[in-house]
Amino acid sequence: MANAHEIIAALRRNLAPVEQRLFAHPYVAQIESGGLPREYLAVFAGQQQRIISGDLRSVALLVHRYGDTPSGPFFTSALATESTALRHLDAFARALGLSPTALTAVEPFPGALAYTHFVAWLALYGSDAEFAAAFLVNLPAWGRNCAALARGLRAHYGMTDTDVAFFDLFAGDAPGFEEAALAVIQAGLDRGVTPTVIGEAAQLLQHYELLYWDTLLATARP
Repeated sequence: MANAHEIIAALRRNLAPVEQRLFAHPYVAQIESGGLPREYLAVFAGQQQRIISGDLRSVALLVHRYGDTPSGPFFTSALATESTALRHLDAFARALGLSPTALTAVEPFPGALAYTHFVAWLALYGSDAEFAAAFLVNLPAWGRNCAALARGLRAHYGMTDTDVAFFDLFAGDAPGFEEAALAVIQAGLDRGVTPTVIGEAAQLLQHYELLYWDTLLATARP
């Protein structure tokens, strides 16, 4: 019988080269060192406003689909995190001098938003196990980069704890998250979700994460 722990361990090994590119991404390094002009931060905020808003709707759909199953608490918790993230993002936007209208007016970039579009696809067509595996593999890389951004924003852009709470939310430990995700994955495997589709979901989301950062880097070049 397929084992969730073994599948995730194998996925992490296979995706290690992508993860290393994420950890060493030059866009993140520019902000951590203070080298990115402040005006370019609005692009990050604008893309995240669309991403978090989209992910919030996607997770709400998963709560509707799986709320009465053992997977329900996993998605209810994820919904609370996304809701908190959206509030914290507003504080980051205000620190940049962006009104709500200005934030939503930031130009959307397809490469940056491919991530959230795939999340929506998973929420509509994928299983709970695919979604849980994709996020379990992806979030450590996102969280590590958020920690680097928070350091840079505090050190070089004069931002306060309130201003960077969005980044701190994802950078911090999420007690019980991995165990809960593995339980959702294992339940999916036990009822017939295949390791292949679970692996494809995780592989794609991690590559869409890299595409996000690559797109932001491209927009930050003169």
